[in-house]
Amino acid sequence: MTGREETPVVTSWNAGTSQIDQSSKSSSAELAPPPDSSHQRGGNASDVATKEEKHVFRVKILATLILLTAVCVVATITYLLVDSQERSNFESQFVGYASEVVTVSREKTSQLFNALDAFSVSVSSQAAGELELQNSSWPFYRIPDWSVRAQRLAQLTGVEKPSLNFAPIVQQDERKEWEAFANDAYPILYQDAIEREGDKGGITAKEFLNKTIPFIYEIDVERFDFVPASDTGALLPEFQKYPLKFRLLPVLTTNFNLLAYDESAELFRITRAVKGPTISSYSIQVDLETKAEGSQIMQPIYDRADTADEDRKVVGVVMFQLSWLDYFKNLFLEEESDDGIVVVLKSTCEVNATEPRRLVTYQIDGSKAVVLGEGDLHDPKYESLEVSETFVDLGIDQSKVPDGLCIPILTLHVYPSATLEKKFETHNRAIYTSAVVAIFTFTVLVFLLYDFVVGRLQKKVMDRINKQDMIVANVFPSTIRDRLYQAQGNALQQKRMVSEGSNSLGFENGTGAMGSAPLADLFPNTSIVFADIAGFTAWSSAREPQQVFILLENIYGALDQIANRLAIFKVETVGDCYVAAAGIPDPIDNHAVIACKFAREALKKVKEITQAMEVSLGPDTAALDLRIGIHSGQVTAGVLRGERSRFQLFGDTMNTASRMESSGERNSIQVTQVTAGLLTDAGYERWLIPRSSRISVKGKGEMQTYWVSKAKSPVAKATDMKSEMSTVDETTESDAGESTGGSSGEYDPDRTHVLTKTERLVEWDVAVLTSMLQQIIASRGGVVKHIKSLSSEERTIGTNGTVLEEFTPIIPLKRFEADDLQQRRRPFAIEISDRVKCQLRGYLSNVASMYIDNPFHNFEHANHVAASVKKLLTRIVNTDASNGLAKGNNSNTGNSNDGVNPVNLAGHSYGITSDPLTQFAVVFSAIIHDLDHPGVPNSQLVKENTRSAQIYKQKSVAEQNSVELAWDMLMQDEYEDLRACIYQTKEDLYRFRQLVVNTVMATDIVDKELQALRKDRWETAFSENSTLLNPIGGESQESEADREDRKATIVIEHLIQASDVAHTMQHWHTYKSWNQKFFIECYEAYQQGRAESDPSRDWYKGEIAFFDFYVIPLAKKLQSSGVLGVSSHEYLNYALANRDEWVREGEALVREFLVKYRSQQQHNGA
Repeated sequence: MTGREETPVVTSWNAGTSQIDQSSKSSSAELAPPPDSSHQRGGNASDVATKEEKHVFRVKILATLILLTAVCVVATITYLLVDSQERSNFESQFVGYASEVVTVSREKTSQLFNALDAFSVSVSSQAAGELELQNSSWPFYRIPDWSVRAQRLAQLTGVEKPSLNFAPIVQQDERKEWEAFANDAYPILYQDAIEREGDKGGITAKEFLNKTIPFIYEIDVERFDFVPASDTGALLPEFQKYPLKFRLLPVLTTNFNLLAYDESAELFRITRAVKGPTISSYSIQVDLETKAEGSQIMQPIYDRADTADEDRKVVGVVMFQLSWLDYFKNLFLEEESDDGIVVVLKSTCEVNATEPRRLVTYQIDGSKAVVLGEGDLHDPKYESLEVSETFVDLGIDQSKVPDGLCIPILTLHVYPSATLEKKFETHNRAIYTSAVVAIFTFTVLVFLLYDFVVGRLQKKVMDRINKQDMIVANVFPSTIRDRLYQAQGNALQQKRMVSEGSNSLGFENGTGAMGSAPLADLFPNTSIVFADIAGFTAWSSAREPQQVFILLENIYGALDQIANRLAIFKVETVGDCYVAAAGIPDPIDNHAVIACKFAREALKKVKEITQAMEVSLGPDTAALDLRIGIHSGQVTAGVLRGERSRFQLFGDTMNTASRMESSGERNSIQVTQVTAGLLTDAGYERWLIPRSSRISVKGKGEMQTYWVSKAKSPVAKATDMKSEMSTVDETTESDAGESTGGSSGEYDPDRTHVLTKTERLVEWDVAVLTSMLQQIIASRGGVVKHIKSLSSEERTIGTNGTVLEEFTPIIPLKRFEADDLQQRRRPFAIEISDRVKCQLRGYLSNVASMYIDNPFHNFEHANHVAASVKKLLTRIVNTDASNGLAKGNNSNTGNSNDGVNPVNLAGHSYGITSDPLTQFAVVFSAIIHDLDHPGVPNSQLVKENTRSAQIYKQKSVAEQNSVELAWDMLMQDEYEDLRACIYQTKEDLYRFRQLVVNTVMATDIVDKELQALRKDRWETAFSENSTLLNPIGGESQESEADREDRKATIVIEHLIQASDVAHTMQHWHTYKSWNQKFFIECYEAYQQGRAESDPSRDWYKGEIAFFDFYVIPLAKKLQSSGVLGVSSHEYLNYALANRDEWVREGEALVREFLVKYRSQQQHNGA
């Protein structure tokens, strides 16, 4: 393998020894003490030395005291800083948790009241209609499907164990009649509850009925007896309940008067007064079995569903029992969130005159919640960290509330706990403080030993140099040691040897061609990663070189960032394969884990990039995935010197890792058993999924390999492997279209929101057509005016006969002034308004929705055709100076307008690409050409004598229908601004219509009569021997412009024809994929009785004939026309190669198509 072209990494002991040796020599020179001058100073030298020693001693003492003081100061500061940092981390993390608690609580509350309001509106609306039909009135109404509605309401509110009661308002004069009505309804209600709610412990509806008090009752608390309810005032009996159970009483609570409870009576008074929902102002026991506290919510039921009607009456209520303990469960999005979030629930209303407002404290531990007790029980030391928010405020005017009553506003007060803070406590304070003390202590010791060290430094340095010399002499021959010492001289000698082509390669002394030992090492513990872009070869074959590099730069750049973050060494990139290694050049113990982490993140990131860039790089970009292989073992690594020296890796580990990649599957990570063992030893066995069967590896035999599970993504951006039925080897290679000029093509992380494939295709279409609209407007000098004056022509165009009858052999292309072309050089200075973009997006979305979901003739295929024709338009080249169509150009005189070069004015061959409206019309036609295609050929539509076949006179039925539908939709008033950008004059309108008609009609390649006419027109336009005769004989005096227009018209038709079958002239995998889709479409038509013969019998020979009599001749025509330059060879070569490959594999592929289709049908049936 080759390495990256960077500064070589030196891992050889030889080079290291040389560097140490040379640095030691320089240090020896610098640290050598000066010669002793005491002999020259006379007898006072001893005194001076003694004096200097005392002075140095005093300085040492002072320095030591300063250092000790600094130790204490710095240690204290370090301790305080680390403590402050831990406190800051704890507080910031708590703020995040508190914000999540507040936000989720508020959202759950809003969801709860919205669900209750929707329930009320639904019941009120249904009751009003049914009571009117039954000629009845409230309270004689039973809510149908009560259990189903209650269960659905529970799901919407997100409460695990809801308790709902429906109670109508019964007046005293209705009491007897209602009791009879209720007792008649209970058998039905109980039986329905048993069926809907499931097992009731074997209790039957009759047993429930026996436990029902047959009259509206209250409970005499003193005698614990059931007595008739009060005979004054309205009654509020429980009627329908969910769930249906006995609770702690020996009887059901149905028929119990809720107004007997003070809390319910107060809520009822408020509800009737404000005509809206209310909530109890303090905690009550909402579950008699669990003693769980909570609040009651009373939602009114009205006699009418009109929310704007202020005169509507409250005719009943739904009581919803809400347990706060149940409410605070599962607030965190993560199941294993940090424990210790304290929540204090406060109400603005007082319980009574003697008891202040109720406070209850809860603690949230991840997905669990517990009650700490009544009152505000949070730790006072966290008072400053309080996060409070109102989460229940019904917004009711307090003036409407009866005197003495209160509608509470509930607030959450969130605090941390000591349990949470403890999780953020670390030993860093002690560690860092100890480290500082140790460093300073070490510094003091070094300072105290300084004199001794200096005295012996020279001896140590010399001893070190001598030892290193001995090592080099013992390990390497003397010639290598000499070359290391004389590196500069050797470098010049090596350069001279290479330039002179010396034959003395140094084999005789084992040094090699470079004249010195190679710099190389063995790394015994490494993990090698091979990451290949699956589908890249076919995708790139349909792209411009710039697009290929845009994609690779974005992908490789992202992988480089991941590699740098995880300390992965990037070895090289070979084509679309990224090679990296863990454990090189710095050995690490967990190299296998690091390599797999890199692979998991790479899979996710590449999927995000390809999905985001499909908008700019065209269809099927999102189908690209990584295919990754990993193996662990030893490698030989070093610098292979010579031209473009690189750091390279060699060994069996490299080969095995490459085999793991090539034998893997897209969007997957395959590792060997060695790597799997290392992951298991490191505690990451949960990542491993054994491959279902052993694989055969070249040079290794059969191997057991493992898949590594993918990393989870927060957005649903990573997709699973596609079904094998959806494509043949499409998971290996894919084809796509062309980039637009209006997009930079760079990956933007902010655009990674998930779009459907159709939405991404629409966005790509919008980008392509917007770029072309800019060119159209630029060619008009930036003018965009209203086109009301063309409304008459827009209404009448295309109404005189069928679409096919509008076909014309010559479409006059537009001529340009020099100033027009100068303006066209700056098309992106033109701004397309958001209104126009919105209309274009809406139009294309409607077009996409009108495509039938056929296997082949669908919106994806239309975009494939559009991408191909866009690429062909960009490849058209100038072939002859006579192709100029500039205004004022006359080939007979050779004059041009104002001396402007006519070739430059004309742009590309025959003026096709000099007219932006022509380009727009061709791409537009490609997008709409199969609109509403029924999935069967025109001959079948004619045979079935469908309505469209009758309308279009049995000719080109599907194509004419597509034009009509797309054109009629474009002419709608909502797209007026879009049409104004496309054309401004009557001439442009008719030219646009004619281009669309001719282009779409050209896609009917089955009609033999139309094909023959096209062949004749091609011969007329391009044959050197052909002549155009006038009606009375002789040669026609057709102008040069008409001849060029004739060529342009027929070339446009052949461009769309080539694009319509572009898959036959692209990469083999692309052809195979679309061929299978077309086969499935035809076979489904046969299965549905809409085809005369089984296509599987003749498909193999039919494809060969299709290549021989249509595809290859078409490619040769485009080549002979010269408009595509070298691209014409590319298309012809692909067509010939695909034809040969089909001859070899076609019969087996047809059988494979059929087997997979039937297997898929059986799977769908099952």
